[in-house]
Amino acid sequence: MAQISNIFDNLYFLTTCSVAVTLLISFRLYPIIIYVVNRKGLMDDPDERSAHTNKVPTLGGMGLFIVFSLTVMLLGVLADLSRPELLQLVSLLAGTLLLLIMGVKDDLVLMSPKKKLIGQLLAASMVIFLSDVRIAHFQGLLGIGELPYWVSIFFTFFVFILVINAVNLIDGIDGLAGSIAVLSSVTFGIFFLLNEQYLLSLISFALIGSLIGFLYYNLSNTQKLFMGDSGSLLIGFLLAYQGVVFLGVNENALAALAIPNAPILLLAVLSYPLLDTLRVFSIRIWQKRSPFSADRNHIHHRLLDLGNAHEQATLIVCVCNIFIISLVLFIDDLNINLQLIISVLVGSALYLIPFLKVFQKKAFYLPEKTKSNSILGGGIKNTLEDQKLNSNTPETSGVVQLENSARDKEPTPLDLSVPNPYLSEIKDFERQSMVSKRLSDFKKVTTTDLKKVGRSLRKQS
Repeated sequence: MAQISNIFDNLYFLTTCSVAVTLLISFRLYPIIIYVVNRKGLMDDPDERSAHTNKVPTLGGMGLFIVFSLTVMLLGVLADLSRPELLQLVSLLAGTLLLLIMGVKDDLVLMSPKKKLIGQLLAASMVIFLSDVRIAHFQGLLGIGELPYWVSIFFTFFVFILVINAVNLIDGIDGLAGSIAVLSSVTFGIFFLLNEQYLLSLISFALIGSLIGFLYYNLSNTQKLFMGDSGSLLIGFLLAYQGVVFLGVNENALAALAIPNAPILLLAVLSYPLLDTLRVFSIRIWQKRSPFSADRNHIHHRLLDLGNAHEQATLIVCVCNIFIISLVLFIDDLNINLQLIISVLVGSALYLIPFLKVFQKKAFYLPEKTKSNSILGGGIKNTLEDQKLNSNTPETSGVVQLENSARDKEPTPLDLSVPNPYLSEIKDFERQSMVSKRLSDFKKVTTTDLKKVGRSLRKQS
């Protein structure tokens, strides 16, 4: 046993094993979960905000928890963890288990926001009080140094709740939340590895392997699986945990390995979920709505409306995130408050580029990429095709007949670069807040023209 323990004391061997074990378990476990969920009908039903049109198995978070917890427990036992490390691991797994149970219940029967908040506070309290995991120092950011104990406790609770819910909010398209979590865990894991933090390295790389295994099925066309709230809450909790201990380890790290701008780097790593959450909350409050009301106003939804596939939108966000992290590492010799200003301005500018006016027409005048005639891109286009074109309802038939009659009997008066048989659907989507108010000018022209077509057809008949 001692020889086995010595082998696993090698951090590089440990990280390799953790990723390999999680991948092995993932490719065995996820097909079983998909099969059981399909048999039991535990599917995610698409609604007016969904970017998918078919029922998809959910509860991928259950697989994430099983793969992650089995790996860290197995390798932790083989490596003979110390008593404090065991307590730290047990408190972390207890918190993730609580969030898993709460997330599964929310996926199946829905939970009130109040109950979910209480569950998140309980999960955070397990690691904060049992393992003394907290943010104790700001390293001069905003002129703040060491925090008083209870201020540190309350601020750490706030960070956990913020990150958990921010990650939950960005889980709106395939691969996004998982990819951001992989990128974040790689950053934290490399730092822990360089500082010879055995348990923390194990946690980071076990999560990386678990997420890679999940993403394989999440991005699959034949065996698709969603993580659900059970997965997004769990991932948010683990990212918040890594971020908090990252600041603590950095404070006590050797001078050669310490990162002078660790708080800024942490913000850069989590820049997308934090900025997107701040943006949508601000818009909802400005519109006198609850900040927790659902809508389709996230940055990743805008990328879909511009015609990007889920994978493309995810890649764009990840590239922006990597750029912001690289920028922060490059300017680490500047004053920490100046770094904060630069990173916030650059990050905001990058993530808000899709909302510039130059992209507004492109969002609704995309070249046709499929056989369908759609003026909308991404998830909305697919929803229209599946729910309208493939149905045999009188409403759909009337739209198609109107289009065919207008084309066969006389030249259409619509002077547009793409076909537009879906104007009535655009109205419906706008009423349901699935299309932004930027459609208003477009509607004024095309609705009038469509009425002219209708009057012409009635006269001829």
